[in-house]
Amino acid sequence: MKTFSGRVAAVTGAGSGIGQALAVELAKRGCAVALADKNLDALKLTQELVYDNDGRCSVHALDVSDRDAVTQFANDVNKRYGEVHLLFNNAGVTLVDTIENQSIEDMQWLMGINYWGVVHCTQAFLPYMRQAPEAHIINVSSIFGMLAVPGQSAYNSSKFAVRGYTEALRHENLGTSLKVTCVLPGGVKTGIMTSSRIKIDRLGSSQSKEEMIRNFNTKVKTTPEQAALRILKGVERDEPRVVIGWDAKLMDLVTRLFPRSYDRILGFRRRFEHQSTIATANRGASNTT
Repeated sequence: MKTFSGRVAAVTGAGSGIGQALAVELAKRGCAVALADKNLDALKLTQELVYDNDGRCSVHALDVSDRDAVTQFANDVNKRYGEVHLLFNNAGVTLVDTIENQSIEDMQWLMGINYWGVVHCTQAFLPYMRQAPEAHIINVSSIFGMLAVPGQSAYNSSKFAVRGYTEALRHENLGTSLKVTCVLPGGVKTGIMTSSRIKIDRLGSSQSKEEMIRNFNTKVKTTPEQAALRILKGVERDEPRVVIGWDAKLMDLVTRLFPRSYDRILGFRRRFEHQSTIATANRGASNTT
């Protein structure tokens, strides 16, 4: 897609982070934006930012895990604008817990948003996007959709699934007017950690959730605005994959070169072994009191 001017885009997770940055940048480029998020107050802030850039937008309170609500969202967007050219499946959450201890309810919550949200939106918008002379679906996976990390099994599962789903969607539409891109960000300074479910006691970490979030934000260098610009460049170039951030590029390279030992090289194994030792010691101490 060579121009965004005069186009219509739907963006999920538009209340903050990459979704908000995408909405603002699209508005700057003359694209009308349908803003979707579960947090209506956050959406209103994004709406003001779009208006500040002389953009057009509509606000839609949406839980992407709710299939009926997503279908209604797609219908409303098409009815309002008459066409849809771009879909950014960006909404996401994370869960930090061990496979042994995490609850099925927590995993279903995450998969409902991260994976089924992508499926629901794609299927709901596809009929309308087929009618456009050119259209593009952009699904946000993660570099953790390329490699696995201890304590992130649910998140890994969802992002691996999004990557596979997106690549299959692209292959099925080769030679058509519908283009498809999978986005693989590394660490980006978004609010995903704040809205996450982190089971500190299960990981044996000495950090609180607040300390973990501060540590994450200190280490992460990529901003949502930088991520949004790179994503839109990928759309312009019809790139099948967009890897965002030096950390993601490094992990992607190491995983490709050392598929059997990347966990050791990147330090995941050592870090989790240390946390497991602490957690085991804590369990032992609690059993003797």
